[in-house]
Amino acid sequence: MSEIQGVITAMATFFDVDGNVDVPSTRKLARDLIEHGSHGVVVSGTTGESPTLEDEEKLALLEAVLDEVGDEATVIFGSGSNDTRHSVELTKAGAQAGAHASLIATPYYNLPNRAGILGHFGAVAEAQPALPMVLYNVPTRTVVNMSPDLLAELATIENVVAVKQANDSELQDIPGLDLLAGNDGSFMDALKLGGTGGILVASHIAGNAMRQIWDLFQAGDTEGAETIDKNLRPVYAAMGVTTNPIPVKAALEMAGCCPATMRLPMVEATENEKAEIRTLIEQAGINLNESLKS
Repeated sequence: MSEIQGVITAMATFFDVDGNVDVPSTRKLARDLIEHGSHGVVVSGTTGESPTLEDEEKLALLEAVLDEVGDEATVIFGSGSNDTRHSVELTKAGAQAGAHASLIATPYYNLPNRAGILGHFGAVAEAQPALPMVLYNVPTRTVVNMSPDLLAELATIENVVAVKQANDSELQDIPGLDLLAGNDGSFMDALKLGGTGGILVASHIAGNAMRQIWDLFQAGDTEGAETIDKNLRPVYAAMGVTTNPIPVKAALEMAGCCPATMRLPMVEATENEKAEIRTLIEQAGINLNESLKS
């Protein structure tokens, strides 16, 4: 499998105007992302609206993306749940389909304690020990935060290989885990801490530039990488105008990729939000009409 490193895009999922999963358009997006800087993609993560996808839809998307780019890019499958049994079965199905790794978020809503978190990840890992697992720490969504010492304990599970850290206040090296930025704005910081990359959203729109950050940093040109990162700050801000993935889907619609159709309880961006998103992206010098076509 490909290494879990570099610019990994947490893919949006496209729906047709009736709200049905549009597999061909999502498949095309995966190809466009790989051709515009991404080393890999996440299928059916939060940005892919996983809470409103059926398991069959998630697996259909995974199989399509693997068929399109699986031989040349890392394909990570979002198979987390707040039901450990469900996550076990979905992770098994993803592994059988050929996923290169799983992305498992902390169980949400049921508020597990430390022992419960350890039990959850341990059970999923044990059920599919050959599949690398990326932990996803995102307390803004799950309420539960996995502290650095808890992450270090989870790192002792053999196939737990990395953490997508979306708690910027605790962005740090964790013994035994590769560090992946969980927010666009912390990508550069993660690299300077010795991280292996990021699972990102702005790379839908600024993939080539974010790949430049990675390439320059790997070449030892930290100053050059930081200059590009600074220039992209308005794009990062655009992705946070309202709840993800509303802004990125609005931007992709502006770029002519697909309708910004979403499934409730997610709704499309308002006209004012769209205007703010466009203005911020253009501040970074990015032409939306060319962002996935150049």
